Amino acid sequence: MRDNGFPLPEDEKMLYGEFKKDFIWSSATASYQIEGAWREDGKGLSIWDKFTHTPGKISEHDTGDVACNSYNKMEDDIAALKKVKVSHYRFSISWPRILPDGTTKYINQAGLNYYKKLLDSLIAANIEPQVTLYHWDLPQALQDVGGWENETIIERFKEYADVLFENLGPKVKLWITFNEPFVITVLGHVQGAHAPDTLPYIVGHNIIKSHAEAWHVYNDKYRASQGGLVSITVNSDWAEPRNPYKQEDYEAARNVVEILNLIFNLLHPLMSSLIQFLLEFLFSRLPEFTPEEIKRINGTYDYFGLNHYCSVLAFPVDFGTTQHFEADRGVVVISDRTWLETGSVWLRMTPFGLRRLLKFIKDEYRNPPIIITENGVSENGPVDLNDVHRKYYYEKYINQVLKAYLLDDVNIIGYTAWSLLDNLEWGVGYTERFGLFYVNRTDPDLPRTPKASVSFYSSIISCNGFPDPASGPQECWNPTPTIADP
Repeated sequence: MRDNGFPLPEDEKMLYGEFKKDFIWSSATASYQIEGAWREDGKGLSIWDKFTHTPGKISEHDTGDVACNSYNKMEDDIAALKKVKVSHYRFSISWPRILPDGTTKYINQAGLNYYKKLLDSLIAANIEPQVTLYHWDLPQALQDVGGWENETIIERFKEYADVLFENLGPKVKLWITFNEPFVITVLGHVQGAHAPDTLPYIVGHNIIKSHAEAWHVYNDKYRASQGGLVSITVNSDWAEPRNPYKQEDYEAARNVVEILNLIFNLLHPLMSSLIQFLLEFLFSRLPEFTPEEIKRINGTYDYFGLNHYCSVLAFPVDFGTTQHFEADRGVVVISDRTWLETGSVWLRMTPFGLRRLLKFIKDEYRNPPIIITENGVSENGPVDLNDVHRKYYYEKYINQVLKAYLLDDVNIIGYTAWSLLDNLEWGVGYTERFGLFYVNRTDPDLPRTPKASVSFYSSIISCNGFPDPASGPQECWNPTPTIADP
């Protein structure tokens, strides 16, 4: 009665305040999901070109052949970014657009010119680029000789990174080597839900070593003159025990978070004991790293890149002698039925988990600088430009980031909304839409139409946080609808 209803728990109440000066505000895309132009200007085939053209692999038989046609609509994408008022833009490079056969035998100048033009256009618009070297579109020519299962790919990736650092590096201050190695390994090579649909764990081994070699190339050859930062982006849910009265469920939840952060554990020089535990016990089928390799890998990061969407409930299960990923970690995860649903079955709205995960990273890794490199929510079904659920998601999740910064003293330096555009959402095609902008696929011009969340997110950016409404109207806070804009 005192609260005129049911009071919010403390961790769900809004906190008002600002982020640090020069906080990074960004939105993100990935090359295969938006570029299209799959056979234009000398681009080679990628594993996703092949996967999407394989019957039965993608919902509605969708492909990235055209996607959002960003290869030919760069100006429209820049205009969208300016409307959101971001300070940064995270995008990825198409490896086969630069090196059609995956090697440096032939460098496709047209591909390099496209990305140079994009970088120049961003900088002219006062938007800093965040560039991902690999967001899942491996050249098919390399897959034909084993892809990530063939250790020669470590040298191929190192050479590819060298080409990008040399040609694009003077315009880039933030690099990401790999987007979500966990997904590449598990969905692409264990579960077969993503390209290329093969099995072995050795993929994770080679990705970790490839990242380290790329980091050392930049550190040794380019850091002094270019002054940029290089890291890797890991995806991590937060996990809570299914039964809060069972110690084994707490341990299962801890396992989930540790395993999802396995890549960063390997990079962190203080975590060698955990590395050995994970490799020898949980992932006994993964090839062992030598002491020399661990020394080469440790410390190869300049910040913590984090993709986060939701939380899960965890509990242990004994799979016996069964050999597959779930059995290796001995944990099953589920969602609480009371958590708000979204347009994706795997994604429930759980803002509280982001703050707890950020605090975990601070405590586990001695408070590294963290950039949230993806965070967002989907819808499906009929198009509604008044995306109130996305406004709610961003408000609640970003406010939890502010709490981590102001209350927990987490060294959070940036936030990235996924995604800028409604794009090809991998295996589900265009049926799930994460974009701030709706892309009308029935119109050959593929116009970008802002959803209501554009104005809302841009207001958070303009205020650099959340102004206290008790202090009166704020000039920066004007989340008026933008759905009628052209």
